[in-house]
Amino acid sequence: MKAILFDRFGGTEVLHQVDIEVPQPGPGQVRVRVKAAGVNALDGKIRSGALQALFPTPLPAIPGHEVAGVVDALGEGVKDVNVGEEVLGWSDTGSYAQYALATTLATKPAGLDWQHAVALPVAGETAERTLNLLGVTAGETVLIHGAAGAVGTLAVQLATARGARVIGTAGPANQEYLASLGATATLYGEGLVERVMALAPDGVDAVLDVAGKGALEDSITLRGGTERIVTVADFRAHQLGITFSNTQERSAARLAALADDAATGKVVTVVTAYPLAQAATAQQVSDTGHVRGKLVLTLD
Repeated sequence: MKAILFDRFGGTEVLHQVDIEVPQPGPGQVRVRVKAAGVNALDGKIRSGALQALFPTPLPAIPGHEVAGVVDALGEGVKDVNVGEEVLGWSDTGSYAQYALATTLATKPAGLDWQHAVALPVAGETAERTLNLLGVTAGETVLIHGAAGAVGTLAVQLATARGARVIGTAGPANQEYLASLGATATLYGEGLVERVMALAPDGVDAVLDVAGKGALEDSITLRGGTERIVTVADFRAHQLGITFSNTQERSAARLAALADDAATGKVVTVVTAYPLAQAATAQQVSDTGHVRGKLVLTLD
């Protein structure tokens, strides 16, 4: 099979396409013929070697943690999935490949295409987990840093669905986009505290940082302390007494419900797609940290 691989840490130039053996599913696993693979900021950080202490990665390695495709083979003991079933979920092996192994999958609704399906597993789980950690409820105001990205896009919609008001930060090009999702949009960067205070004179009840671009100090100022601030992207969190959340809570049932909402238009996702051979280009874009919605790789 064709796969994107890196055998040393570094920039996107270390990514290259290879032909390797098709993986065989073990007990409890299924093999998926990949139709789309998600590209996440974490992929580039692992590729660079910056996260070896947190996510030790043996080399060579295939990037990618989420997959959408067709079940191709079943491992021993698998009874709830059938060969030929269209699925989405988290990959056990790298998903930048024609085939990947997986254990936690949901059935893909017929009305959801491959690209939008693969935008859901990581971003949806992260958004739901962090909003739960923050305890966001109806009538509250939540500030989301980096609200235009894949996680932010879903977090804005899930928070507003709970009845919360969302103030979302993004660059100038994404202000109208955030408004279309139901957020009150504002610019990140210098003067953020004053802008948010003008939008929310009574203060913000919770802060979610998915940008990791130095907004934690402003968040502490706006909250008047470190309570109810969660980041998934700023590794200085512990130094500041802020919760850093990176423990995934994978649930096929919750993913299936989110996929149904996406298929019916209740939840909106925005994707930018690249063919598998352009994985390095997709990661270059991801590494900039200025992505609207989700980056995905497509396969035939």
